[in-house]
Amino acid sequence: MEKWFNVGKVVNTHGIRGEIRVISRTDFPEERYMVGNAIYFFQTDKANPLELKIKSHREHKNFNLLTFEGYDNVNDVEFMKGGLLKVPESFLGELAENEYYFHEIIGCKVVTVEGEELGEIIEILTPGANDVWVVRGKDRNEIMIPYIEEVVMKVDVEEKLVVIEPMEGLLS
Repeated sequence: MEKWFNVGKVVNTHGIRGEIRVISRTDFPEERYMVGNAIYFFQTDKANPLELKIKSHREHKNFNLLTFEGYDNVNDVEFMKGGLLKVPESFLGELAENEYYFHEIIGCKVVTVEGEELGEIIEILTPGANDVWVVRGKDRNEIMIPYIEEVVMKVDVEEKLVVIEPMEGLLS
């Protein structure tokens, strides 16, 4: 059975030309939403996903705006509100060295090079220059780990383990 990965949630329509507003959960939106790519729409009350072909993509504020071939009017996409966009595991490509999918990192245990366990990665932020991994510590506080060479020493997605060298002030 095919494993599916959540790409985004349709939160609303946008304008009258069949554009939808999506809150993305994908690692690579520019790749995932490329014109011509297939993406699958899931509704909670329907068993089978609807295959869609991306006609256009643009970013607006914190949203990705998409249109699909054959859906040219707001009335054509109204039913999509609240649904999820997903891709099958077979759509996930090979990544370069030291690149990871979000689902491989979230849930990893984080320890320092000295062996101190800090917590588990619960979220990945993408503010700009580098990603920031959010770790929920044992005390329930959140620790922000920048994904940079000087801090992240080792990532083992099989063992769900990340080893870091804390920078000055990171854990204070």
